[in-house]
Amino acid sequence: MLAISSVSSSTAWADDKPFAIAIHGGAGTIKPSDFTPEKEQAYRDKLTQAVDAGYAVLDKGGSSLDAVTTAINVLENSPFFNAGIGAVYTHNEQHEMDASIMDGQTMNAGAVAGVKHIKNPIDLARLVMDKSVHVMLYGEGAEEFALTQGVTLVANETFDTPHRYESLQRAKAKMEQAKLDNKDYLVAHSELDTEYKVGTVGAVALDKQGNISAGTSTGGMTNKRYGRIGDSPIIGAGTYAENGVCAVSATGHGEYFIRYHVAGDICAKVKYQHKSIIQAADEVINQRLITAGGTGGVIAIDQRGNIATPFNTEGMYRATRKRGEEAQVMIWRDN
Repeated sequence: MLAISSVSSSTAWADDKPFAIAIHGGAGTIKPSDFTPEKEQAYRDKLTQAVDAGYAVLDKGGSSLDAVTTAINVLENSPFFNAGIGAVYTHNEQHEMDASIMDGQTMNAGAVAGVKHIKNPIDLARLVMDKSVHVMLYGEGAEEFALTQGVTLVANETFDTPHRYESLQRAKAKMEQAKLDNKDYLVAHSELDTEYKVGTVGAVALDKQGNISAGTSTGGMTNKRYGRIGDSPIIGAGTYAENGVCAVSATGHGEYFIRYHVAGDICAKVKYQHKSIIQAADEVINQRLITAGGTGGVIAIDQRGNIATPFNTEGMYRATRKRGEEAQVMIWRDN
């Protein structure tokens, strides 16, 4: 009888453990005036689908890693967001995608950069973590590895979308006008609107076992050149997770997130300065980063399932869901 009671108590205790997930679909120039009611609802529905898919994994006792990849897959498969199917165009009118994932329990991580033929880059990042001795693989090497793991490559045209192509043409036109105005490349690029420099998807999750994970996937920056790689595949910049501390996925102007080690800095504040996840994330995004001129935001979660979603742009597509609660979906600051 004692053994049965002990097992029952242990099971009940496990069932009471907190679990939660947060996702983002990118931060940037997201104006309410640009949305019809139908368009806004479509975005909210997709965010709900993604966060609910990840939550369902956690609710069934699945791992935070599986929840993160499941949620990100939904976003990668949507043309609404700058990742996978919705990836932006490079200057050469192609798509080059980056992704990373990190396991807070083992501190293991996997990342891919500059891949052109991978339908779901976050899945390949997971394979790099689980099936290779490396952390990051780039370009053709990453895709060769994908083939050894049974991943089917797809045509780069798979990621073509009319609205992203139009955005590329607008960015090119702005840069050409800048040349006529005798502005050098650095000045011209700095004057591009935020919408051309940001856009990413990501997820962070805490599972019933107390393990936290983070993942990020992106098509990068519109009109990017020279094989540019942003923060999304860089551990500590765009993605970070450590059990007992926090998990972070970032979105924004990647160069700043790399320079300021944004994801790692937030977790360091939690770990060493004993700040709450909300305070730590806010200090980095709305104080340190914005003072430096960096734009974007993060989603972050701690060991108790507390969630922070700060951003310093006009909007950030995001959704959260905690144990026993319905999904909360937000785009702007007030909703």
